[in-house]
Amino acid sequence: MRPFELTAPTTVEAAVATPGTYLAGGTTLVDLMKLDVLTPDHVLDINDVPLRGIDTSDGLRFGALERMGAIAAHPGVYPAISRALLLSASQQLRNMASIGGNLLQRTRCSYFRDVAMPCNKRVPGSGCSAITGANRMHAILGTSESCVATHASDVAVALVALDARLRLADASGTRDVALGDFYQLPEDTPAVENDLRPGELITEVLVPRLDWAANSTYVKVRDRQSYEFALCSAAVALDVRDGIVADARVAAGGVGTVPWRLPAVEAALRGAPATEAAFVAAAATATDGAQPLSENGFKVPLLQRTIVRALLELTDGSSR
Repeated sequence: MRPFELTAPTTVEAAVATPGTYLAGGTTLVDLMKLDVLTPDHVLDINDVPLRGIDTSDGLRFGALERMGAIAAHPGVYPAISRALLLSASQQLRNMASIGGNLLQRTRCSYFRDVAMPCNKRVPGSGCSAITGANRMHAILGTSESCVATHASDVAVALVALDARLRLADASGTRDVALGDFYQLPEDTPAVENDLRPGELITEVLVPRLDWAANSTYVKVRDRQSYEFALCSAAVALDVRDGIVADARVAAGGVGTVPWRLPAVEAALRGAPATEAAFVAAAATATDGAQPLSENGFKVPLLQRTIVRALLELTDGSSR
């Protein structure tokens, strides 16, 4: 780890007034600093900035510094969000990691984390080692010739499915942005991962009220049952009336360069019977446009099966 200056602002105004890298729980930043992947000159410890709190009175509002564990345990949080958080990490990490920091965490691509290897996210223009290298864990949706790394956050998938927004602050004021629009596809600028502008800070996560989101879940497929990053995941909320799907929200993780909303699956579900056959037909559209790599073609059928499993879980209690 290289030397850096550390300061600790106590207000949002002070935090956004000073250029630097924000430190909250530190569960991602410190690791990357130890590897010399990130080498900030100035780190701002924002843990004393008043950005905590959970409000479920009309939709959901989380302060950006609220810990993942506290949100997961709150009784008013939609199940898809709570389950995504619980499956994200160990209890110790959930008690340290902030919701804002989780949404900004960097990819777990091994080439990104190895400073001896070319990586366009880390050194623009150096190349993408994963395209012809070890790419079993990598993306099949939203990739480009510059980057095929998957987005790492579990809860971001659930939040994108539920139309969450971020409130961002800088010295000029605040703005809200849809989380689904906040994340940027790699295209030819993979180092630009999101719409966070220089000097901006996430202050709140906002989820609109959706009464039927109480019928939601998050299914995560991974190589081991203990805490591991997703090979594939699905966040699903389902509104079923008289055996017919009235509405649906579906997003996928572990397969996209960003949390991947699936509007085609949602459209196929609306008006369809809540049956396994209809779910299979809808899930078949999830991989339209997929571009598998040499080692991750299995993610195409896996994504479809993961979505079906989540839908069945919400309609008959099955975990098939």
